[in-house]
Amino acid sequence: MGGAARPPSAEWLPRVGMRALGITALVCLWAALACDPNHERSARDAEETEALGRSLVDDDRLRTAASDLDNWITHGRTYGEDRFSPLKAINEDNVHTLGLAWSFDTDTSRGLEATPLVHDGVLYTTGAWSVVFAIDARTGRELWRFDPEVPRAKGGHACCDVVNRGVALYRGRLFLGTLDGRLIALDSRSGEEIFSVQTFASEEPYTITGAPRVMKGLVIIGNGGAEYGVRGFVSAYDAMTGERVWRFYTVPGDPARPFESTALERAASTWKGGEWWKIGGGGTVWDSLAYDPELGLVYVGVGNGSPWTHQLRSPGGGDNLYLSSILALRIETGELAWYYQTTPGDSWDYTATQHMILADLEIEGRARKVLMQAPKNGFFYVLDRETGELISAKNFVPVNWATGIDPETGRPILNPEMHYDLEAVELRPGPTGAHSWHPMSFNPETGLVYLPAMEIPFSFQRDSEFVYRPGTWNLGIDSVAGTVSMVSSPPRGYLLAWDPRAQREVWRVEHRRPWNGGTLSTAGNLVFQATGHATFEAYRASDGERLFEAPTGTGVVAPPISYRVDGDQYVSVMAGWGGGFALASGDPPAETLASANAGRLLTFKLGGTAQLPKPTAVMSRPEAIETRLEPAQVEEGMWLFHTWCAVCHGPFAIGGGTIPDLRRAAPQVYDALPQILLDGALRAKGMPSFGPFLDEDAVIAIRAYLLDRRVALRASTESS
Repeated sequence: MGGAARPPSAEWLPRVGMRALGITALVCLWAALACDPNHERSARDAEETEALGRSLVDDDRLRTAASDLDNWITHGRTYGEDRFSPLKAINEDNVHTLGLAWSFDTDTSRGLEATPLVHDGVLYTTGAWSVVFAIDARTGRELWRFDPEVPRAKGGHACCDVVNRGVALYRGRLFLGTLDGRLIALDSRSGEEIFSVQTFASEEPYTITGAPRVMKGLVIIGNGGAEYGVRGFVSAYDAMTGERVWRFYTVPGDPARPFESTALERAASTWKGGEWWKIGGGGTVWDSLAYDPELGLVYVGVGNGSPWTHQLRSPGGGDNLYLSSILALRIETGELAWYYQTTPGDSWDYTATQHMILADLEIEGRARKVLMQAPKNGFFYVLDRETGELISAKNFVPVNWATGIDPETGRPILNPEMHYDLEAVELRPGPTGAHSWHPMSFNPETGLVYLPAMEIPFSFQRDSEFVYRPGTWNLGIDSVAGTVSMVSSPPRGYLLAWDPRAQREVWRVEHRRPWNGGTLSTAGNLVFQATGHATFEAYRASDGERLFEAPTGTGVVAPPISYRVDGDQYVSVMAGWGGGFALASGDPPAETLASANAGRLLTFKLGGTAQLPKPTAVMSRPEAIETRLEPAQVEEGMWLFHTWCAVCHGPFAIGGGTIPDLRRAAPQVYDALPQILLDGALRAKGMPSFGPFLDEDAVIAIRAYLLDRRVALRASTESS
């Protein structure tokens, strides 16, 4: 399926890249290409290289990105993903004068999770449904946008919102992974499509939400979908031709067939009993990647099993490699160099897909090349990135599933009471994790990692009636017990400053809620973070004192970046409440409701005076619907709703603020539920059909439960 690009504005030609390449060369290059549409791509690449000169983002530029003060040219700013900016025009002494320079409306009310890239005065970012925007980084004016026209039905395969975390930039091209699995190369100047390759069969329940990376001329991209029963893999594509160079599967396939590699042959012995290959196995690579060009290793974070419950996918036990693992792959071939499994035999959705940072640290008097990760399971790991050896590990939040990490074996010391079966067991952390995808940052000047931490317990209980159902959620747990437990006790969220050498907390800032944005640290002795309670804040990096706060109009989950144009430093962040917790928590920020979750890119500078539009959304009391509700039917509807609907529409049908709150639906919606749920009447808007799993009686029960919740909402709004 093709996409649509809005043309670039002629006004931006004299600005973009003018200092580095000269407007004459750029105009001549564009004119030549326009006059010869059949020009060979290889010849065009050569002309681009000559014309763009040193401005071109190539392998050398990416390797030395740390020394590029003006731009942010790869996802974590550097291959080491440290998210540290050496800019310090904005600093601890003047950050209180920061103000909004401009905002850009993305025309969406769904989640925004992207890390923007900036190159030669142009900012590139993505929105919901994998839409790409090119924006003048100084003024916020749109230059072009590209809509890949993702079929909205694909939203039914997105566990955690129809988000996208950004693009990669290389040799005049942007690389985009779309929700429906395409890897698309775009001309970075015009937004025109150069090539598109399908990375998985479009009918399979995979998705792509993560940002690709370019390493040694290869575009590295993974995918998600473990909750739906897929087999994880990560792939490398030639950045110039789109041809696949290698693929590494993270879990073994059918043992009756030849294994794709010796690594998978070894892994197969850690899967015991059952037929995991028929239900996917999981292990998707849906977010974190890092790269050490000197070692030639790409580091890959691997996700959870499918289903979650260990005894259902591997009843004979075993570690289930390479679930919940960090993999080091050789960049040229995809061959496994080493692995470290953070949660052997995972049964709790403790993914290792969280942000990884590469750094060189002195530990106990010895220089070490390290990899740092704070995955969902609540432990902060420091590994030797050359060998995978565990250097140290310490819990950074309260945990009860393990008492520590054995320093000799690197394995967790499990708490046997936390292995759940048919009796519910409350785990800390829960599947949202002590730290989810929201990136942390490392400041080499303070030596601290700045980490968005959470405490959200969760009750695990095995689903006694589990049956694998292709194309829908297959967790193997009692969804009702789990979902309800998420709101049974107040969750916590805070910004944590962590010393990775000493494995200790240095300071923390408590937030009003969990699910806050990623972090940026700078040479101005600052840490920037936006929050789930709709603020953008700056803290002193050394002690955590809050120095600046501004409203964002809605809850924020994305990480900020910083860049410089014409000598001015800017800080930008995508503002749009969303993601898995936002959908499933049933506790939207008041500002998100007031603004209807208007998604924007916000950019700040010293002395900025721009203002956000005033919120216009009004949450009125829903009108009464006369009906007779049978208690038994409402009870049945409650169980069905929490099994099939709550993951998107929230526990107790309390909407998360990003998609419709079903308690407030128009009366005709309740009457149309059979067509919506059984026939897929709203599939084109992203609402899947449950026809294969529900019948008319089930729909009637769900309708009764929703109407009962509507009555409760009316009563609560009347009393307030």
